Amino acid sequence: MFVLHVALQGCLRTENVDYGLTADTGGHIRYLLDLVAASARAEPQPRIAVATRGFRSVHGAHYEPGEGIEDGVEILRFATASPDYLAKEDLWPEVPSFAEALIAWIERQPVRPDFLHAHYADAASVAALVEDRLGIPFVFTAHSLGRVKAAAMGASDDARLARRIAIEETALARAALVVASSRDEAEVQYAGYEAYDPGRIRILPPGSDLARFGHAEACPRLEASIARFLREPDKPALLALSRPVAKKNLPALVRAYGESPELRARANLVIMAGNRRDLGDLDAEMAGEVREILALVDRYDLYGKVAYPKSHRPDDVAAIYAFARDRRGIFVNPALNEPFGLTLLEASAVGLPLIATDSGGPNDIIEMCGNGELVDPRSTQAIAAAALKILGDDALWDRYAAAGAVAVAAFDWDRHARRYHDLLGALQAGAGPAAAPEQLLICDIDNTLVGCADCIATFGEWHREQDGLAFGVATGRSFHSAMAILEQQNAPRPQVMITSVGSEIYHLQPDGTTYRADADWRAVVSRGWDRAAVHAALAGFEGLVPQAPLEQRSHKLSYFSDGDREIGARVRARLEACGLRCSVIHSHGRYLDVLPIRASKGTAVAFVQAHYGLAPDAVYVAGDSGNDIEMLRTIPQAIIVANFSDDLASLPGLQHSYVAREKYARGIIEGVDHFRRKARGASWLRAL
Repeated sequence: MFVLHVALQGCLRTENVDYGLTADTGGHIRYLLDLVAASARAEPQPRIAVATRGFRSVHGAHYEPGEGIEDGVEILRFATASPDYLAKEDLWPEVPSFAEALIAWIERQPVRPDFLHAHYADAASVAALVEDRLGIPFVFTAHSLGRVKAAAMGASDDARLARRIAIEETALARAALVVASSRDEAEVQYAGYEAYDPGRIRILPPGSDLARFGHAEACPRLEASIARFLREPDKPALLALSRPVAKKNLPALVRAYGESPELRARANLVIMAGNRRDLGDLDAEMAGEVREILALVDRYDLYGKVAYPKSHRPDDVAAIYAFARDRRGIFVNPALNEPFGLTLLEASAVGLPLIATDSGGPNDIIEMCGNGELVDPRSTQAIAAAALKILGDDALWDRYAAAGAVAVAAFDWDRHARRYHDLLGALQAGAGPAAAPEQLLICDIDNTLVGCADCIATFGEWHREQDGLAFGVATGRSFHSAMAILEQQNAPRPQVMITSVGSEIYHLQPDGTTYRADADWRAVVSRGWDRAAVHAALAGFEGLVPQAPLEQRSHKLSYFSDGDREIGARVRARLEACGLRCSVIHSHGRYLDVLPIRASKGTAVAFVQAHYGLAPDAVYVAGDSGNDIEMLRTIPQAIIVANFSDDLASLPGLQHSYVAREKYARGIIEGVDHFRRKARGASWLRAL
């Protein structure tokens, strides 16, 4: 497969990238270089090119026509109308000339690319022009979004941002597939766009080359460059490392530190804000951020407590983390929004606890690794409180530091590249229109389909042999969360996905890769649903705590319960007293979901059954917990896997269910075989 990446922004070269040199020379370049390197390892005979813009620069060679990265991988540079370096907001006039140069290059090639992969919206504009002319589809990775920046910065009237947002709308509408780094990006950030289509978005967390960070050691030269700012250099260090741009919110960290006498007494603050030879060399935004940091140091009289070196080398980064780790410090990312957060993974691999913004990829990292605290980046009190919590509890620091090892195993570029090429391969091959199924199997995901690697491998082999049996899932997870876990577990690709406890339905499209949300089902569950009224009715309800914002959906409110077995009934009574008819589902003794009255896994399965025109005895369902009750009660051929919870097997309304002896996915297979034998026996008796 020949993939041509398009990336116009920043100072892109094969090695010694001067990160932070300009506002646009940041993590997306690191992401792209790591992705193409991993892709080259994943493909037996790779053909990968990166097309970028050539420009005159005093910061190194960025005008040469090309550079080789390794066998099968190259960087191509094309001149555009302007010969000078341009910030991303000023690149849009260069799109036509860049596209013409790229099209001319493609037309000279003996083999054309199978896909273009556009990085940032300006590159997507180029890719759309190439697709119009040559018919080559494109994949889109936004890296960061204009609407998110506008909301975070309060800059909704910025004309340049408005143009960027319009370009992003077109990119979302045109891309064959959109690659996101986190659930927040896929489900919250993109959702603000008119062209939002969740079924064409897939979450592929970036990897990181973390091996060198796991063995990070102190560097005397680097330590001296930091220690020269500090009166007590051996105190714990709060460390921040990012470009000094407004969205990274570094001044808020200085305010949090300066406003807390206790934090100032317990720790130093170390800010590695990119590289600068002189403030006059930086663009206006970066220079303004550095000036604000310096002004805050002066305002709070933090001299001797805050280190802010002017520069560091790329190979110093591991030693910077080691400086903070060796002093039992904390890595802090206070960004207003962080699309993913590669520095969080690096710090985790070194063994640093994290404090990170609750907006973006850090949600996924800290949820998976359990190695830090999420905070509202606008609250200086929250940042300071999280730091004092970790610094004041040695056992907690040790636990968070040790949990960083999970990041090394979980966020791996080779795994990312395999999933990336699987998706592109499936999109390239397509599947054609799906044949009408003869039977349908719908399974819960957590603790039913997944939970045992050997069981799901067996299920995959079994499913491939089941002609006419369509496979689907019904889960409390969102669409993107469900898809991510299924792909991580190498589960079969479902033909239908019932998500968010039955409030959403998605159907696999003829390309065999993307999904379409079922608008008819959306209309059904929307009737009589007043989300705001439900939220108000349960505000402050005893025994309920709202789950994180990322777990809330337009047609689902999710809470943690206090374990009271009767809390579901009490919640229903409160809602009915407020004139609200809703579906209330309590599962695992801890999770409580409130849905539209017509929404449940059971009603959704019945809707899908009708959609495919299947008889009741042609549908199988499988589950393990309380949020599967409606589905199991509704369908005659119901399977309860052996590892069930919530006293499922003893409930009066589920006596028709088959309780498997096998756990997880093997229990599903056992249940289907049971009902098929039963059906064959009934047919034999009727024949007599």
